[in-house]
Amino acid sequence: MRFLQSAVLLCAALLLTALARPAAAAAPVALPDIRSHAALVVRTDTGAVLYSKNADDTLPIASITKLMTAIVVLDAGQSMDQILTLTDADRDRLRGTGSRLPIGTRLSRRDLLRLALMSSENRAASALLRNYPGGTAAGVAAMNRKAQALGMTHTRFVEATGLSGDNRSTPADLVRLVGAATRYGTIRSFSTTPKYTVQVGRYPVEYRNTNPLVRNPAWDIGVTKTGYLSEAGRCLVMQANVTGVPVVMVLMNSWGTLTRVGDANRVRKWMEAQARGGQVTASR
Repeated sequence: MRFLQSAVLLCAALLLTALARPAAAAAPVALPDIRSHAALVVRTDTGAVLYSKNADDTLPIASITKLMTAIVVLDAGQSMDQILTLTDADRDRLRGTGSRLPIGTRLSRRDLLRLALMSSENRAASALLRNYPGGTAAGVAAMNRKAQALGMTHTRFVEATGLSGDNRSTPADLVRLVGAATRYGTIRSFSTTPKYTVQVGRYPVEYRNTNPLVRNPAWDIGVTKTGYLSEAGRCLVMQANVTGVPVVMVLMNSWGTLTRVGDANRVRKWMEAQARGGQVTASR
């Protein structure tokens, strides 16, 4: 009996000792190895910065420009069913890039907006702003006014497509732009369209989204836009839900063909590791 009592007392003592011992700290989760020159990841529900790298650098933003083009076009409230005609004014004289939309193509404002957002069609973006009330100059002025209204104090637009390297911003400002774009259902729908076919003359022409992640079921993307210029590198902005957390990711000046997509996946895996119970070491 004494032996049994001693055993019970020993077990109780061991249990109390275990309960008094502090819980083991969660293993630290290393920061993601982001290769883009500048990057910013922000929670949209709290505003907390999860990751930052050169977030205040002012850089060319290439076709990320088209998000602001879409915003001012939608704010103007013009009919989405109106048929617009591409003219010689929509030809790229800055870079000499081509297009699968020949001059003279007639498409609805709705189709042009979708092509500008999901496949970064430059002539579509040009035609949209050329047909803005007051014309292209009025549209560019509206883009800059909207940027100021959003608090994008280090941002400047000079045209609709992003073909000019003088369209410039910072990752911090672009977080504001993506947040604003997320409030437009049309931009959410059109920017994440995986593929879309339009009738160009007698022939159907299929376009695919320039962000392959919209076709990846592991991603829940609300808004996205890619961009590329030689001086801007490859850029990617997204609003996405990762492990139930709403975030905006801005990745600027990536030079490898797949670097921006790889960086986005590295951020997602890092956040998933956090959700499994790890701790973030720090943000840069």
